[in-house]
Amino acid sequence: MTSTPTDAAASDARDHSRTFTTIGVVGLGTMGAGIAEVFARNGFSVIGVEVNDEAVERGRQHLEHSTSRAVKRGKLSEKDQAELVGRVSFTTTLQDLADADLVVEAVVESIEIKKSIFRELESVVKPDAILATNTSSLSVTEISTANLHPGRVIGVHFFNPAPVQQFVEIIRTVVTEEEVLEDVKAMVARLGKSPVICGDRAGFIANTLLFGYLNHAASMYEQRFATREDIDAAMRLGCGYPMGPLALLDLIGLDTAYEILDTMYKQGRDRLHAPAPILKQLVTAGFLGRKTGRGFYTYEGPDSPIVVTDAHSPDARHQPQVRRPVRTVGVVGTGAMATGIAEVFAKAGYAVTYVGRSDAKVDAVRAAIVRSLDKAVGRGKLEEAAKGDTLDHLTGTTSLDDLATVDLVVEAIAEDLGVKTTLLENLDEICKPGAILATTTSSLPVISLATATTRPQDVIGMHFFNPAPQMKLVEVVSTVTTADDVHETVQALCASLDKVAVSCGDRAGFIVNALLFPYLNDAVKMLEAHYATADDIDTAMKLGCALPMGPFELLDVVGNDVSLAIQRELYLEFREPGFAPAPLLEHLVTAGYLGRKTKRGFRDYSP
Repeated sequence: MTSTPTDAAASDARDHSRTFTTIGVVGLGTMGAGIAEVFARNGFSVIGVEVNDEAVERGRQHLEHSTSRAVKRGKLSEKDQAELVGRVSFTTTLQDLADADLVVEAVVESIEIKKSIFRELESVVKPDAILATNTSSLSVTEISTANLHPGRVIGVHFFNPAPVQQFVEIIRTVVTEEEVLEDVKAMVARLGKSPVICGDRAGFIANTLLFGYLNHAASMYEQRFATREDIDAAMRLGCGYPMGPLALLDLIGLDTAYEILDTMYKQGRDRLHAPAPILKQLVTAGFLGRKTGRGFYTYEGPDSPIVVTDAHSPDARHQPQVRRPVRTVGVVGTGAMATGIAEVFAKAGYAVTYVGRSDAKVDAVRAAIVRSLDKAVGRGKLEEAAKGDTLDHLTGTTSLDDLATVDLVVEAIAEDLGVKTTLLENLDEICKPGAILATTTSSLPVISLATATTRPQDVIGMHFFNPAPQMKLVEVVSTVTTADDVHETVQALCASLDKVAVSCGDRAGFIVNALLFPYLNDAVKMLEAHYATADDIDTAMKLGCALPMGPFELLDVVGNDVSLAIQRELYLEFREPGFAPAPLLEHLVTAGYLGRKTKRGFRDYSP
């Protein structure tokens, strides 16, 4: 930005703060119309620009439909709606942006189209007007090369739907002027949004982390490791995500997802961002997701959110059946997971025998279950009589031999292959023929445990999530030796526990951890590279992607040692360079900074 000495003095006097009154928005698709609405809601005069009258009308309808929905939900009065819409004018020529203080471009993700718009805008707008792009993946720096004064070009990446989403990424290039950056940050905060500043690289913060995860999920489905329904259910129920990854890809648009991943891969050469081939196949076939009525799922029609049955849908007529009768259950272990599993089975009416290494540990399990049941009664979620019934179904012991007659044993001891193998060898000798032997391992190979027995066909994974009484998900993990009747019985058993069973093969991480931990590892690498702070990355993923916790919050809760162990298993299994644990994670664990349990991890939790 060029300025006279007088201009510079005036700038200093107002502390480098511009006054924004008129905002231009170029492109009035769903995103552009949403951005126009955000500014108009906050009292700005908005000039919306589209290529022709038909596109202008579509943009006007986007605005009216969005604000009408807000009126119906009681978020906006009819008077406020009329005033809001009245602040927006429409045009088909960029020349009408001559008086704009800020112009936000929100057209298609094409570098050449965007550069041509910026080139023309520079000849139209005032010398001190700021030019912003809403690109989600393209280089802001390259877009700015269309201008003689690239210092006033910046990225302002709103998230969809813009009127609702609170997060905005502000992307600075190496030439973006400091005053431009500060003025835009202050203006975004004035909109009631949470701005985060980051550097100019493909994907920025949120998309870099999000699309690596989405791409991995698409590959998992493509490899037929699990069904689309089970992959999505696993992430919704296991991680509390608002949508499963494949449903989210359909919502975003598979063409958009492909372009973002392709751009990220070409810039960073990270193989994890190379678009899964199935994405290209679906896009080529015209199956772009919700907007065309078909993507990973089939929908009632274009732009419909309602999923309908197709050739890949599970047969609703076939519900898993108990093929091996299960009335009595054994649980080995006395930790939080074993205790929760014993409670779950006892609540469901199964006779449970739980085994600990000492009388004190056995007594502690019962005491913990009593406390859990008392809380449920206090919250009105359990009747006092049901509490008594649950406790009547529980028997504690220190002898594995007491499991000789049970129909199912669930081991939930330390995540150590040697220790678990020894236990399975003992259970193989003790348990009756036909008894199902289940492991709750979250990362170890189930087949290694199965082959330690003389009955590998009876061994299966039942990965409960912590806390087991509250979490609805169970990953049912079959090995190449697991009998079909065992797999079906365990699926039916989960339903009787009021759990949702998702099925997958026996490979490191199963579904949830295989998708979750590479994403967490990518977040650590981003922090390690000083691209963004832990706070900004957590904010991006919570507000930009609606995740319940940011990656560093979650890592500190899970435990950095646990996270490192799982990431190492994934790396050893897949030999994928991108899965190699981030050195920063290794260093924190070596230093003993394990997270909340040691009062220090990625953050300090000491008083």
